[in-house]
Amino acid sequence: MATLTVWKFDSPGGADEAVETLRSLEKQELITVHDAATVSWASDAKKPRTRQLNDVVGSGALGGMFWGLLLGLIFFVPLLGAAIGAASGALGGALTDVGIDDDFISETREKVTPGTSALFVMTSDAVLDKVHEAFAGQRPELVHTNLSNDQENLLRNVFA
Repeated sequence: MATLTVWKFDSPGGADEAVETLRSLEKQELITVHDAATVSWASDAKKPRTRQLNDVVGSGALGGMFWGLLLGLIFFVPLLGAAIGAASGALGGALTDVGIDDDFISETREKVTPGTSALFVMTSDAVLDKVHEAFAGQRPELVHTNLSNDQENLLRNVFA
């Protein structure tokens, strides 16, 4: 089962640094990255910059339209030309079916602010202790996951 997690970093470049860490972990076969996207919000920018990480993964489990819709709903900025308009209510309802609800959107919007960045990533097969070692010093904050409460608490403890 793939896990969707959202990690917040206290700098605009933190998510990009995390992507490099994920690339290294994937080469070592310590995690499988199915798909990912980053949000980077410079302190002086009016809106964040979003990017799908096609270069991190092969074919991408979800594709650009998913990330475009999700990040467009959260930050009101389209990714890869996916327009958010009159259909956003229906799209939001569709995202609820896969565990992405209004609370997730609101919480993410509140936490990812100017001067920060975020990594949205679908992963599986993570060797948690090795992943934790690789992220030492980056101090990401877990914003959201689709894990059970016990699994989420374990993940939070690993990165605490």
